[in-house]
Amino acid sequence: MTRGGARNRSGPKADPTSGRSDRRGYKLTALPAEGYTGPIPDWPLTDPSDRELTVWNGLWSTPQACAWSIPSESWRVPTVAMYCRTLVRCEAPDAGAALLGQLHRFADQIGMTTAGLAEMGWAVAVDELASRRAESNDDAPAEPKRQSSRDRIAVVGG
Repeated sequence: MTRGGARNRSGPKADPTSGRSDRRGYKLTALPAEGYTGPIPDWPLTDPSDRELTVWNGLWSTPQACAWSIPSESWRVPTVAMYCRTLVRCEAPDAGAALLGQLHRFADQIGMTTAGLAEMGWAVAVDELASRRAESNDDAPAEPKRQSSRDRIAVVGG
C-alpha cells in the first residue's frame, strides 16, 4: 500500500514569484476584482427556493465566477449550486456541524476560501487604478504629517 506523498495544504505555500515556481511553471490566474458580469447559467439542480436563487445570482457576481464561466470549467457549475444550497441550509439556526463542515468543503472546491483560491491557482487581482482614482478624487483635507520622535525631542541647555 502506498503511503505519504503530496497533499493539498501540506508544506509551505508555493510562491509564484520564486525561481522554483518559475521552473515548475506555477503561476496564479488573476481573477478581476470587479467580478463577473457575463450571463448567469440556469440553476442546475431541482426545485430552487427563492433564497437559493438570490444566493446563486450573488455568487455569479464574484471574481471566482469568471473562472467558473470558462467552458473548460463548466463542470464546476453543479458544485457551485450545491454550495449555494448548502449555504442556504446552513443559515438555519439548527444547522448541524456536519452540514457546516460540508459547506467549508464546497467553498474550498469552488475557490470561495483563501485556501481554495490557492489550490485552484487563482488570485483576485488588485485594482490599483481604482485606488489611485479614489485618492485623487478625495476632497477631504489631508491629515497633518505626524512628527517623528526626533522632532519632538527638546534639548535642554545647561
